[in-house]
Amino acid sequence: MRPWRADDAPALALAYQDPAIQRWHARSMDEAEAADWIRQRARRWSAETGADWAVTAGQALVARIGLRTVDLTEGHAEVAYWTLPVARGHGVAGRALRRLTRWCGAEVGLHRLELLHAVENTASCRVAEKSGYRYEGTLRQAVPHADGFHDMHLHAHLGTDPI
Repeated sequence: MRPWRADDAPALALAYQDPAIQRWHARSMDEAEAADWIRQRARRWSAETGADWAVTAGQALVARIGLRTVDLTEGHAEVAYWTLPVARGHGVAGRALRRLTRWCGAEVGLHRLELLHAVENTASCRVAEKSGYRYEGTLRQAVPHADGFHDMHLHAHLGTDPI
């Protein structure tokens, strides 16, 4: 895991061409949008409202993990991630999620991390559960996707939960 760099824009734009990423994240992006997205991550880090990392194997981008929202006063954040096809099924998302979870507790002092995924995204559900994120319920028609609003599973990890 490392911070996003300006030269990641081409790989990030290519990642958002992946049908699974488009399905679950309801967007695509070109290189200019990717460059802007990377700049926004740096601003969000500086403002302490979000954090994002590129997950690499060698120099190659294989996944993304981050905190979509952060509230340091309330002690909670929302986790988000995706993996590229080359990384799927190899534990990359789970390892990154557990590392981020440990960092959020030990270094940042967050008490609650939430993770949302579409009910149909069973792979993400497995990652959440294997990483110590307990299922808390279903949010009905909570997030718009290209094919309409999706129900979302809510998982959470508390600072007192095992990882």
